[in-house]
Amino acid sequence: MNLSNDIDTDSSEEMMAWITQYCSMFGHDYFVEVAPEFIEDDFNLTGLSSIVPFFRDALDVILDLEPDAPIKPSNVPLVEHAAELLYGLIHARFILTKQGLHLMAEKYEENCFGSCPRYYCEGMHLIPVGRYDQPGIETVRLYCPNCNDIYLPSSSRYLNIDGAFFGTSFAGLFIKMFPEIEKQCKERSKSQFSLKLFGFKLNEKALCGPRMKWLRQYPKTPSEIAEFDQCEFESPAVEELTHEEDQRDTLDEDDKDDIDDDEDDDEEDEELQDVRMSAGESMMSIAKD
Repeated sequence: MNLSNDIDTDSSEEMMAWITQYCSMFGHDYFVEVAPEFIEDDFNLTGLSSIVPFFRDALDVILDLEPDAPIKPSNVPLVEHAAELLYGLIHARFILTKQGLHLMAEKYEENCFGSCPRYYCEGMHLIPVGRYDQPGIETVRLYCPNCNDIYLPSSSRYLNIDGAFFGTSFAGLFIKMFPEIEKQCKERSKSQFSLKLFGFKLNEKALCGPRMKWLRQYPKTPSEIAEFDQCEFESPAVEELTHEEDQRDTLDEDDKDDIDDDEDDDEEDEELQDVRMSAGESMMSIAKD
């Protein structure tokens, strides 16, 4: 009985597809299994051949196909690494499809990606996201739709996953695809914690005050929304400066001459005062003598 069980387990391991084996590895919980039909479509692989080395060999490894030519033993590790890179970039495109979004939604409901560590988010589920679409720049981050901030994964086993394997577009599309996420955000509070000293709240401009509180505030009343729309792309200080410069340029020549005459008169008055002061000092010296 034991021999038969060992034979069955060996045969099952041999028959396990590369994609299934890769997604079941330790630290690969964030990945979903990409459908082979999606990978076999050349349109979905457009532009990847110039990014991934050993592209054809890596594609054969992912699809469990025999290579056209035997791979050199020295290139086997490079081909395996290229296969992981290629699968990650394909994964970033697959999760933007309807099938991929539903597979990621199942992981989201199971809280596979973790919850937001912020207290006021009340355990809001996180969404994996990348800040760059190019591989090799930054690892994966987790986005909270409630506080609109990103966090590092709680476990170090996820810090080796490239952020490009999820891309920059997935989180936004995922939230728009499932409106119930926005409803969950509305049910949660948007309050911000503020420090107190002997029962009094600290000023927002203080060094230890909530200096970043404006990042989590949203316009609510119609007047606040109108003010936000008006001030979003305006710079009143610059406009005032340009207005003053225009007024200076529009002065008439007569006004400029009057200003110059006033300055000349002031200079003459100062000269007369200096002469009088010097004359007074000379008279005082004569009187003493």
